[in-house]
Amino acid sequence: MDGDEVLLDCEDRMEKAVEFLKTEYRSIRSGRASAGLVENIRVEYYGNPTPLKQIAGIAIPEGRLVVVKPFDKNALGDIEKAILKSELGITPMSDGKVIRLQVPPLSEENRRHTVAQVKDMAEQQHVSIRNVRRESIRHIDAAEKEKKMSEDNAETYKEDIQKLTKKYEEKVTEILKAKTEELMED
Repeated sequence: MDGDEVLLDCEDRMEKAVEFLKTEYRSIRSGRASAGLVENIRVEYYGNPTPLKQIAGIAIPEGRLVVVKPFDKNALGDIEKAILKSELGITPMSDGKVIRLQVPPLSEENRRHTVAQVKDMAEQQHVSIRNVRRESIRHIDAAEKEKKMSEDNAETYKEDIQKLTKKYEEKVTEILKAKTEELMED
């Protein structure tokens, strides 16, 4: 790999770490309703584990209410079971056509626990970003050692990798800060 390819790969993998964190945070319960709470719950649908968003419409008519309307009414029971089995901690209410999930406000203890969990998730992505940096620098060092690039070019690429690392670590920190504020308000 030449230096530009290493940089592109590095940035792509760091971006994926940030996107992964965003996706994980969507499924974390705060005091507010959000489609992200349930959209990736796996439902046993005709023998196949299927994400809920593929077999039902998900709406948020109020701040603390999630409404799940299956495209196939026969899947209603399976969806209820999947929601109960998930770690969501909300009991579904069904009227035979739609499922309503009333999102209760978080207690202070649950908020603190969730904030700690969110911080751990962010730290895992910081570590992931640093691992990408380390691996990318190894590729640059190898290319320099094999005389595929000059020492000056190698240093320039290493500086660019460090800039990317800083940029993506700051993104993770911003996302963490926003999620923490969301969890602590209410």
